Amino acid sequence: MPNIVAFGASSSKNSINRKLAHFAAQQVPNAHINLLDLNDYEMPLYSTDREKEGIPEKAHAFKAALQDSDGIIISFAEHNGAYTTAFKNIFDWISILEKPIWCGKPMFLLSTSTGARGGKTVLELAHLRLSRDMPNIPCFALPSYKETFDEEKGIVEATHLAAFNETLEVFVGQL
Repeated sequence: MPNIVAFGASSSKNSINRKLAHFAAQQVPNAHINLLDLNDYEMPLYSTDREKEGIPEKAHAFKAALQDSDGIIISFAEHNGAYTTAFKNIFDWISILEKPIWCGKPMFLLSTSTGARGGKTVLELAHLRLSRDMPNIPCFALPSYKETFDEEKGIVEATHLAAFNETLEVFVGQL
């Protein structure tokens, strides 16, 4: 039974990216899902001065969740074409802990938005950065969330569901 850590890279309480990450994790056969909420890992903004004061326990806890997993699913919210501050701050804190940053675990990167591109800009940025440490990361962007996703059924548009399932198979094969 694979242990999957999943989270939306957003601090929104009703994050559509958290919902998409959870849906994706539920599609992994026989998976145990650890759905993280970035609000539970809020820390001071990373700086070298703050690092000298000590690494927050929440950074260690987040890293421990990654270490205890067999795979990681992240769905990125797009803020002005980039990651959210909430995600970037956690990324900065865990990057100073032991390497590799994402513990060498297989990853599945997602994004969604209510717009026609589905957060593709941030997904491309995330893939470019995270694939430095982990090549061959499968990615999927779901456009027009309100029209293509149902909170009970998941992805409801056939073309997008087929593309999602094809990409999910790559991730599952890496577990």
